Amino acid sequence: MAKAVVLIPARYASERLPAKTLLRQTGKYLVQHVYERAMVATRVDQVVVATDDERVVEAVESFGGKAVMTSTEHRSGTDRVAEAVCSIEADIVVNVQGDEPEIDPGAIDMVVDLLERHPSADMSTLACPVCEPERLRDPNLVKVVLDSRGYALYFSRSPIPASKSYPDFPEGDEHVYLGHLGIYGFRRDFLFRYAALERTPLEKHEGLEQLRAIEHGHQIVVGVCSYQALGIDTPADYREFVRRWRGDEH
Repeated sequence: MAKAVVLIPARYASERLPAKTLLRQTGKYLVQHVYERAMVATRVDQVVVATDDERVVEAVESFGGKAVMTSTEHRSGTDRVAEAVCSIEADIVVNVQGDEPEIDPGAIDMVVDLLERHPSADMSTLACPVCEPERLRDPNLVKVVLDSRGYALYFSRSPIPASKSYPDFPEGDEHVYLGHLGIYGFRRDFLFRYAALERTPLEKHEGLEQLRAIEHGHQIVVGVCSYQALGIDTPADYREFVRRWRGDEH
């Protein structure tokens, strides 16, 4: 069985929600919620936070977690993960976003399992069905289309596949639209190659780094699940998370 590690990129700075990784209105740091959820995954041997700030390292170590320092110059969380994993032994590296405190441990396990079951895939990720037209039109919800084997053909901020009656979505359309979930599994060796690849035209156009892999001819296998990510991007998002957490706890 492959050895898998979860890396949680946790940059201190955040444009819309400064220092969000250290918010703790629940009594736990935001990154602590993510860390503890990842620790529940059964296919994972280790969980590590990759950060660019000593304050995050201190916070993670305060609750018994493991954190490593990385450069402040990285353009993406994936680049940060690639640096952090240089000193970690693993066959599969799972990149779990540091702002998803309600991440489903089963989703992490699914990403690992996909790479074990699909030896031709370099990466794995997840998607969930979406049927609401307003969500399909939301550019912040990335959409994905798959081939018959479950490999990604394309990711886009636009509704894909477009309906022949675009921009309308006809009633009774039986096509299953898929919203992408921002969790990735990488084979360790491919992660290093991927981080070194040149950014590609479609990646720059859509602002989606996973397109870099597709444009360079690499395969991404996608698992379809029911989990819907609830990331924390704004103060309102965090307030809603705190409300949900308090409701669950009490």
